[in-house]
Amino acid sequence: MRAPRLSGVSVTVPARLHLGFVDLEGGLGRRFGSLGITLEGPYTRLSLSPAAKTEVRGPDSERAHRNLEQLIEHYELAGELELALEEAIPAHRGLGSGTQLALATGMAVCQLYGLPLEPVQLAQLLDRGTRSGIGLGAFLQGGVLLDGGRGESDLPPPIISRFDFPEQWRVMLIYDTALPGVHGEAEIEAFKNLPPFPAESAGRLCRLTLMKALPALAEGEIAEFGAAISEIQSVVGDYFAPAQGGRFASPAVSEVLQWLAQEGIAGVGQSSWGPTGFAIVASAARGERLVAAARERWPTGSGLSFELRAGRNTGASASIKKAVEKAL
Repeated sequence: MRAPRLSGVSVTVPARLHLGFVDLEGGLGRRFGSLGITLEGPYTRLSLSPAAKTEVRGPDSERAHRNLEQLIEHYELAGELELALEEAIPAHRGLGSGTQLALATGMAVCQLYGLPLEPVQLAQLLDRGTRSGIGLGAFLQGGVLLDGGRGESDLPPPIISRFDFPEQWRVMLIYDTALPGVHGEAEIEAFKNLPPFPAESAGRLCRLTLMKALPALAEGEIAEFGAAISEIQSVVGDYFAPAQGGRFASPAVSEVLQWLAQEGIAGVGQSSWGPTGFAIVASAARGERLVAAARERWPTGSGLSFELRAGRNTGASASIKKAVEKAL
């Protein structure tokens, strides 16, 4: 049995946007392929330390407890532990909360017990990254990420392209606080019941990603980047409409996205299954004006809330509270 090597570890992991799949047809042997952006918030922040009895407290504690139990069993860990969640990425909102919580818990355990940190193996152990690799990519390195889709391997899809998110750009987040996104068994059933994805549409999405979105990102051309993202969103959203009730899961968020498009914002859409919507804007000042205008149009009580976030170009971070002597 392994004993703790430290008196405490704190870990912070970022949320991510899932901008869409690029190949849902899979005729070349790999399926899905995800494009995403790592965000400077919301975050999951947690601390792990030895304790008199094992306890998990804070937001999303039930999921965190399951992760911790799996890790204790897998690594044959000795000692009682306290896992304290100071804040958590909102669950089932399309922001990657489950993957980031699992990886954060795994990172804390590895640091506390002096184990090698192997994020890919942690993702497999905790059943994360089954379709998308961008959550793992956000954890490891941040930035704007494209993964290569799921092949025959059980490994999470590999990251095949990474760019910094431009420092001056911002992401406006639109929350529908009353509506959770599709998840769990409902998500599995949705993928089973959806019709085959047209190869021609998959080709269009791949071309939009490779020949429009990524070059525009590399050159800082937000209008071209946003236009590509909006088209990807329309194709993917219409495909998933039978499972989520429309191009976007939340009618209220859809209304905001239509308004943003009318305001001249090119890059709008929904992250993953939603219901969280997003808009990519050229500057903090532009974003702040849009958030203020949105809050005026959809005030408290509307069921909607709004935030402005920068992109994050680094991954998870950890701090060791205090070292103790090794018990040998």
